[in-house]
Amino acid sequence: MNTYETVSGDTWDLIAYKVFNNENKLVDLMKANPDYISTVIFSANVTLTIPELTETPRLNLPPWKRGL
Repeated sequence: MNTYETVSGDTWDLIAYKVFNNENKLVDLMKANPDYISTVIFSANVTLTIPELTETPRLNLPPWKRGL
């Protein structure tokens, strides 16, 4: 697993955007770092674990939401 070192002012959604290019992945990021779950705004130099994400099948979505 990779890690990310926070800068002062980082938030979960901002880190998710920086790391995954998708702020909606903040839930995966939070699950991988339960010790910091109550943190809203990070101070500098907090080391977070970055989980490996796997693609989820989008078979149940309509074609316009599957990117087809």
